[in-house]
Amino acid sequence: MSSLAPLPTGSLSAQHLTLRAGARTLLDDFTHTFFAGEIWCVAGPNGAGKTTLISALAGLAEPAAGQVELDGVALHAWRGAELARRRALMPQDTHDAFAASVFDVVLLNRLPHLAGWGWEQPADRACAHAALERLALEPLAGRNVLSLSGGERRRVALAAVLCQDAPLLLLDEPLAHLDWHHQIECLTVLAQWVAQVPRTIVFSCHDLTLARRFATHALLMDGKGGAYAGPVRDVLSPTLASRAFGYPLVLIEQDGHEALVPALPHAGASAGPGR
Repeated sequence: MSSLAPLPTGSLSAQHLTLRAGARTLLDDFTHTFFAGEIWCVAGPNGAGKTTLISALAGLAEPAAGQVELDGVALHAWRGAELARRRALMPQDTHDAFAASVFDVVLLNRLPHLAGWGWEQPADRACAHAALERLALEPLAGRNVLSLSGGERRRVALAAVLCQDAPLLLLDEPLAHLDWHHQIECLTVLAQWVAQVPRTIVFSCHDLTLARRFATHALLMDGKGGAYAGPVRDVLSPTLASRAFGYPLVLIEQDGHEALVPALPHAGASAGPGR
């Protein structure tokens, strides 16, 4: 998918970031930089703060302390349109208030790039068609978005943020409502999207096996303020994942394939985390 202008390849940085939900500390004094060319999976138990973190990284949730910077500039210092050209957000829940075609829903994400009177140009429409084609959604282009299934709507939402063509993509549970075939298809598209032009993807996911396969890095939140960040196979290891989820996980390997799965209940304490 071509861009209307050269994409800058900057970085997203959390500086001494602290996130809270009521009296609970979800993330405590976290500092890290996410660089172009990296695909980050945010993982952790329910309620650990994955959605809150992605909202904070997008500039939509105010942290309890610290700040998020894009290209070395605090998010609150960016103008809305400029920020929208630099980062795209796919929220966990998408609600369609009125009828519209799938194509128009995807095309709407070109808004940050429009100039003059705000009319889309042929290049904008080409971006929308390319995004739909990437996710095999062209046959649905004329469909009413209100008629789609939950999984189809999720893929349309992903096509829309790809159409926005921002160098930073923040995705909250992009695989929700998708079967295995479409989960792998979507993750493959994202990997190809980053390989084409150096960009940054941060997505939350519950499937640790898929995360180990497609992500380059992982941020594992334990729900108590702690977090592990680094290369995906180092972070989403049986030891660290078992500690964060509070349940023993084991790594199963066969014929060059691997899966990180819960240990059998009857194994008890003796079947602790594998390597």
